[in-house]
Amino acid sequence: MTSDQLVAALEELSIPARKEHNPKFFKAGKGEYAEGDKFIGNKVPDMRAMAKGCWQDMSDEEIAKTLNSEWHEARLTAVFILYHHYSKSKKNPARREEIVQLYLDNLIGINNWDLVDSSAPYILGDWLLDKDRSILREFAESDDLWKQRIAMVATYWFIRKEQFQDTLEIAEMLLFHEHDLIHKAVGWMLREMGNRNEDLLRQFLEHHAHHMPRTALRYSIEKLDKKERQHWMTAKDRKL
Repeated sequence: MTSDQLVAALEELSIPARKEHNPKFFKAGKGEYAEGDKFIGNKVPDMRAMAKGCWQDMSDEEIAKTLNSEWHEARLTAVFILYHHYSKSKKNPARREEIVQLYLDNLIGINNWDLVDSSAPYILGDWLLDKDRSILREFAESDDLWKQRIAMVATYWFIRKEQFQDTLEIAEMLLFHEHDLIHKAVGWMLREMGNRNEDLLRQFLEHHAHHMPRTALRYSIEKLDKKERQHWMTAKDRKL
Protein backbone atom coordinates (compact mmCIF):
# COMPACT_ATOMS: atom_id res chain seq x y z
CA MET A 1 0.00 0.00 0.00
CA THR A 2 1.21 3.50 -0.80
CA SER A 3 0.68 6.62 1.24
CA ASP A 4 -1.71 7.97 -1.38
CA GLN A 5 -3.73 4.76 -1.29
CA LEU A 6 -3.95 4.95 2.49
CA VAL A 7 -5.24 8.52 2.35
CA ALA A 8 -7.81 7.51 -0.27
CA ALA A 9 -9.00 4.65 1.95
CA LEU A 10 -9.30 6.99 4.91
CA GLU A 11 -11.26 9.47 2.82
CA GLU A 12 -13.82 6.75 2.10
CA LEU A 13 -14.36 6.44 5.86
CA SER A 14 -14.61 10.18 6.48
CA ILE A 15 -17.37 11.38 8.80
CA PRO A 16 -18.41 14.96 7.91
CA ALA A 17 -19.30 15.93 11.49
CA ARG A 18 -15.94 14.69 12.75
CA LYS A 19 -14.11 16.49 9.95
CA GLU A 20 -15.76 19.72 11.09
CA HIS A 21 -15.16 19.05 14.78
CA ASN A 22 -11.52 17.89 14.72
CA PRO A 23 -9.82 21.21 13.88
CA LYS A 24 -11.41 22.70 16.99
CA PHE A 25 -10.70 19.69 19.18
CA PHE A 26 -7.03 19.46 18.13
CA LYS A 27 -6.48 23.24 18.22
CA ALA A 28 -5.71 23.78 14.53
CA GLY A 29 -7.00 27.35 14.40
CA LYS A 30 -4.96 30.48 13.87
CA GLY A 31 -2.50 30.99 16.70
CA GLU A 32 -3.19 27.59 18.24
CA TYR A 33 -0.60 24.85 18.77
CA ALA A 34 -1.68 22.82 15.70
CA GLU A 35 -2.36 25.78 13.45
CA GLY A 36 -3.04 24.75 9.87
CA ASP A 37 -3.34 21.00 10.42
CA LYS A 38 -5.81 19.29 8.09
CA PHE A 39 -8.32 16.58 8.94
CA ILE A 40 -10.11 13.88 6.98
CA GLY A 41 -12.63 13.09 9.72
CA ASN A 42 -11.96 9.50 10.80
CA LYS A 43 -12.70 7.59 13.98
CA VAL A 44 -9.69 6.19 15.85
CA PRO A 45 -11.05 2.58 15.79
CA ASP A 46 -11.27 2.82 11.99
CA MET A 47 -7.68 4.01 11.79
CA ARG A 48 -6.50 1.23 14.09
CA ALA A 49 -8.38 -1.36 12.05
CA MET A 50 -6.89 -0.06 8.82
CA ALA A 51 -3.38 -0.14 10.30
CA LYS A 52 -3.88 -3.70 11.50
CA GLY A 53 -5.02 -4.77 8.07
CA CYS A 54 -2.36 -3.11 5.95
CA TRP A 55 0.81 -2.76 8.02
CA GLN A 56 2.54 -5.67 6.30
CA ASP A 57 1.86 -4.11 2.90
CA MET A 58 3.46 -0.74 3.61
CA SER A 59 7.20 -0.19 3.13
CA ASP A 60 9.34 1.97 5.36
CA GLU A 61 9.55 4.55 2.58
CA GLU A 62 5.77 4.79 2.39
CA ILE A 63 5.44 4.88 6.17
CA ALA A 64 7.87 7.80 6.28
CA LYS A 65 5.91 9.56 3.58
CA THR A 66 2.69 9.04 5.51
CA LEU A 67 4.22 10.27 8.76
CA ASN A 68 4.80 13.53 6.88
CA SER A 69 1.32 13.68 5.36
CA GLU A 70 -0.63 16.91 5.47
CA TRP A 71 -3.52 14.88 6.89
CA HIS A 72 -3.62 14.34 10.64
CA GLU A 73 -5.43 11.00 10.45
CA ALA A 74 -2.95 9.67 7.90
CA ARG A 75 -0.09 10.49 10.27
CA LEU A 76 -1.86 8.81 13.17
CA THR A 77 -2.58 5.72 11.07
CA ALA A 78 1.11 5.66 10.12
CA VAL A 79 1.97 5.70 13.84
CA PHE A 80 -0.27 2.66 14.35
CA ILE A 81 1.35 0.94 11.36
CA LEU A 82 4.82 1.71 12.69
CA TYR A 83 3.87 0.22 16.04
CA HIS A 84 2.72 -3.01 14.36
CA HIS A 85 6.10 -3.26 12.62
CA TYR A 86 7.84 -2.66 15.94
CA SER A 87 5.75 -5.03 18.04
CA LYS A 88 6.06 -7.85 15.51
CA SER A 89 9.88 -7.57 15.51
CA LYS A 90 10.59 -8.69 19.07
CA LYS A 91 13.12 -11.27 17.91
CA ASN A 92 14.85 -8.90 15.53
CA PRO A 93 16.64 -6.08 17.41
CA ALA A 94 18.22 -4.76 14.22
CA ARG A 95 14.81 -4.32 12.64
CA ARG A 96 13.51 -2.66 15.79
CA GLU A 97 16.38 -0.21 15.69
CA GLU A 98 15.50 0.64 12.07
CA ILE A 99 11.91 1.32 13.09
CA VAL A 100 12.92 3.53 16.01
CA GLN A 101 15.27 5.47 13.74
CA LEU A 102 12.48 5.88 11.19
CA TYR A 103 10.34 7.29 13.98
CA LEU A 104 13.04 9.69 15.16
CA ASP A 105 13.81 10.81 11.61
CA ASN A 106 10.19 11.81 11.08
CA LEU A 107 9.29 13.49 14.34
CA ILE A 108 8.21 16.57 12.42
CA GLY A 109 4.97 14.69 11.78
CA ILE A 110 4.49 13.72 15.44
CA ASN A 111 3.01 17.10 16.16
CA ASN A 112 -0.03 16.74 18.37
CA TRP A 113 -0.76 15.09 21.68
CA ASP A 114 -2.55 12.05 20.23
CA LEU A 115 0.35 11.31 17.89
CA VAL A 116 2.83 11.61 20.76
CA ASP A 117 0.80 9.58 23.22
CA SER A 118 0.18 6.76 20.72
CA SER A 119 3.87 6.36 19.92
CA ALA A 120 6.28 7.66 22.55
CA PRO A 121 5.80 4.96 25.22
CA TYR A 122 5.17 2.01 22.93
CA ILE A 123 7.99 2.58 20.45
CA LEU A 124 10.63 4.87 21.92
CA GLY A 125 10.01 4.05 25.58
CA ASP A 126 10.06 0.32 24.98
CA TRP A 127 13.23 0.59 22.89
CA LEU A 128 15.05 2.58 25.58
CA LEU A 129 14.10 0.23 28.40
CA ASP A 130 17.54 -1.42 28.45
CA LYS A 131 19.50 1.42 26.83
CA ASP A 132 20.93 4.84 27.50
CA ARG A 133 18.04 7.28 27.92
CA SER A 134 19.88 10.56 27.51
CA ILE A 135 17.86 11.36 24.38
CA LEU A 136 14.87 11.97 26.63
CA ARG A 137 16.80 14.61 28.59
CA GLU A 138 17.84 16.18 25.29
CA PHE A 139 14.22 16.30 24.21
CA ALA A 140 13.11 17.73 27.56
CA GLU A 141 15.74 20.48 27.27
CA SER A 142 14.79 21.36 23.71
CA ASP A 143 12.44 24.19 22.80
CA ASP A 144 10.17 21.83 20.84
CA LEU A 145 6.82 21.30 22.54
CA TRP A 146 6.28 17.86 21.02
CA LYS A 147 9.75 16.57 21.81
CA GLN A 148 9.22 17.72 25.38
CA ARG A 149 5.94 15.84 25.60
CA ILE A 150 7.61 12.78 24.03
CA ALA A 151 10.29 12.94 26.74
CA MET A 152 7.69 12.92 29.49
CA VAL A 153 5.20 10.43 28.06
CA ALA A 154 7.85 7.95 26.94
CA THR A 155 8.56 7.28 30.61
CA TYR A 156 5.17 5.60 30.90
CA TRP A 157 6.82 2.44 29.60
CA PHE A 158 9.40 2.61 32.38
CA ILE A 159 6.67 3.16 34.95
CA ARG A 160 4.99 -0.02 33.77
CA LYS A 161 8.24 -1.82 34.56
CA GLU A 162 8.48 -0.28 38.04
CA GLN A 163 11.27 2.12 36.98
CA PHE A 164 10.48 5.61 38.21
CA GLN A 165 13.65 7.69 38.26
CA ASP A 166 13.32 9.01 34.71
CA THR A 167 9.75 10.08 35.36
CA LEU A 168 10.78 12.01 38.46
CA GLU A 169 13.76 13.68 36.81
CA ILE A 170 11.97 14.70 33.62
CA ALA A 171 8.94 15.90 35.59
CA GLU A 172 11.27 18.21 37.52
CA MET A 173 12.86 19.42 34.29
CA LEU A 174 9.48 20.32 32.83
CA LEU A 175 7.71 21.42 36.00
CA PHE A 176 7.75 25.13 35.17
CA HIS A 177 6.94 24.79 31.50
CA GLU A 178 4.51 27.40 30.26
CA HIS A 179 2.28 25.10 28.18
CA ASP A 180 -0.81 23.34 29.47
CA LEU A 181 -0.06 20.24 27.36
CA ILE A 182 3.16 19.74 29.28
CA HIS A 183 1.44 20.35 32.61
CA LYS A 184 -1.04 17.60 31.70
CA ALA A 185 1.72 15.21 30.62
CA VAL A 186 3.72 15.79 33.81
CA GLY A 187 0.68 15.30 36.02
CA TRP A 188 -0.43 12.23 34.08
CA MET A 189 2.93 10.47 34.43
CA LEU A 190 3.19 11.36 38.11
CA ARG A 191 -0.29 9.91 38.61
CA GLU A 192 0.69 6.70 36.82
CA MET A 193 3.79 6.47 38.99
CA GLY A 194 1.64 7.06 42.07
CA ASN A 195 -0.66 4.23 41.06
CA ARG A 196 2.32 1.94 41.58
CA ASN A 197 4.20 3.78 44.31
CA GLU A 198 2.23 6.34 46.31
CA ASP A 199 5.17 7.03 48.61
CA LEU A 200 7.28 8.32 45.72
CA LEU A 201 4.43 10.52 44.55
CA ARG A 202 4.02 11.95 48.03
CA GLN A 203 7.76 12.64 48.28
CA PHE A 204 7.60 14.53 45.00
CA LEU A 205 4.56 16.48 46.17
CA GLU A 206 6.22 17.39 49.47
CA HIS A 207 8.92 19.17 47.50
CA HIS A 208 6.88 20.58 44.64
CA ALA A 209 3.13 20.73 45.31
CA HIS A 210 3.24 24.35 46.47
CA HIS A 211 4.74 25.57 43.19
CA MET A 212 3.43 23.07 40.64
CA PRO A 213 1.11 24.37 37.93
CA ARG A 214 -2.44 23.72 39.09
CA THR A 215 -3.21 21.41 36.15
CA ALA A 216 -0.15 19.26 36.77
CA LEU A 217 -0.96 19.00 40.45
CA ARG A 218 -4.61 18.17 39.85
CA TYR A 219 -3.73 15.43 37.36
CA SER A 220 -1.06 13.96 39.63
CA ILE A 221 -3.35 13.54 42.67
CA GLU A 222 -6.43 12.40 40.78
CA LYS A 223 -6.35 8.84 42.15
CA LEU A 224 -5.72 9.79 45.77
CA ASP A 225 -8.63 9.91 48.19
CA LYS A 226 -10.63 13.11 48.50
CA LYS A 227 -9.14 14.17 51.83
CA GLU A 228 -5.57 13.85 50.57
CA ARG A 229 -6.39 15.65 47.34
CA GLN A 230 -7.73 18.54 49.38
CA HIS A 231 -4.55 18.53 51.46
CA TRP A 232 -2.30 18.91 48.44
CA MET A 233 -4.46 21.54 46.77
CA THR A 234 -4.56 23.49 50.02
CA ALA A 235 -0.77 23.23 50.26
CA LYS A 236 -0.56 24.94 46.88
CA ASP A 237 -3.17 27.57 47.74
CA ARG A 238 -1.23 28.56 50.86
CA LYS A 239 1.73 29.48 48.65
CA LEU A 240 -0.26 31.57 46.14
